[in-house]
Amino acid sequence: MRFLIPLSLALCSLATPATAQETEQSDVAVSETLEQRGEDVVAWLKGEKAASEIFAPGFLAQVPEPQLNAINAQLQAQYGAIEGVEIITPNSSLSGEIVLRFEKALGKGPISLAPDTPHLIGTLLLRSFEPVGEDSVQKISADLAALPGSASAYFGPVDGSDPVFAHNTQEHFAIGSTFKLYVLSALAQSVEAGERNWSDVAPLSVKSFPSGRMQDWPQGAPATLQTYATMMISISDNTATDQLMAVLGREAVESEVTRIGHSAPAKTLPFLTTREMFLMKGGDKERLARFAAADDAEQAEILSTVKDSDATLDELMRTFTGGPTAIDVEWLASMDDLRGLLGTLATFQDDTARKVMAVNTSMSDDERAKWDYVGYKGGSEPGVLNLTWLLQDKAQQWHMLSLSWNNPEEPVDEGALQLISQRILALPR
Repeated sequence: MRFLIPLSLALCSLATPATAQETEQSDVAVSETLEQRGEDVVAWLKGEKAASEIFAPGFLAQVPEPQLNAINAQLQAQYGAIEGVEIITPNSSLSGEIVLRFEKALGKGPISLAPDTPHLIGTLLLRSFEPVGEDSVQKISADLAALPGSASAYFGPVDGSDPVFAHNTQEHFAIGSTFKLYVLSALAQSVEAGERNWSDVAPLSVKSFPSGRMQDWPQGAPATLQTYATMMISISDNTATDQLMAVLGREAVESEVTRIGHSAPAKTLPFLTTREMFLMKGGDKERLARFAAADDAEQAEILSTVKDSDATLDELMRTFTGGPTAIDVEWLASMDDLRGLLGTLATFQDDTARKVMAVNTSMSDDERAKWDYVGYKGGSEPGVLNLTWLLQDKAQQWHMLSLSWNNPEEPVDEGALQLISQRILALPR
């Protein structure tokens, strides 16, 4: 399992600042170069130029050409063929904002050039897409249905009234690290009930595996519950998650799952820690098969034998960098279940949990500006992907945008689902 790195629906960036000497060059000459590089991007998207001809070496070191080509395919699969540069608005001699016209959308974001001649592209980051022409609920639903495996999505009020978009909302999907919102909700509930405070200090006593950083912290290091929660949600820290579950107790988190109204709690209980999930999937395959087929009581008994298992990080990573492994052995929820979870998080009187969710919004500045509040959590592993946003509009109404995609046969494509999320978000409300 790994944290879903926020993806700015586009290429990538390697910012390269201009030196004083280059910024004193002729504005006309550099403007012509900037315009030429914009045309070069179009040529690359059309397959008429190689990435190495237009992107700086540092850029390509960060995003190799095969990855760029895969992103190109994603963009044009979602938004149609590239048609050209709509406009470039310079904001310095070597940088500006570019708008690319695709058949179905305008892709917008910064572009900047490396300071050394021949001024290859050092940054290209399409942060938002504005649909042009006709997109529709029906077209997006068809594209979701065409994904290999199974997918679902919801966009609309958290109470379920008058959704803008709803597709396959009752099927249960593995959600990866998005499950950590249940832990956050259990903690917020405990604070609301007066049992704990966000400022309570808990020494670090449990360790899991990456993603995260706290697995490298010294044993016994003191941290507040709010610190653990922030690490858990903002960078999907697995050790922080398991530490909070140790403080709260597994039963309290499971109680929160049922209190919120999960439609099929047996699908996600017993509620695994991240360490248990790693050791279960990366360990004894016979034990994994028994666990998948067992009832809740048998699963709890099997879990009692897992905690003392030993495995190296390298051994576990081989499991989670290959194809999907038992994607039903983790945390499952439907769109309707996630609506209930986000609706709960939206109504806590203390807004600390929502502040934690807002540290990493995985949304462009332009999109964030359309909402009074944006909070986010996502999750992924081979064959599993979930993207979930809690949104509050200008009228103070709470909304959810969430998408899940599972494929037990092969890894799923994060970029493809991110692009669909942009299209859903652009639908009229």
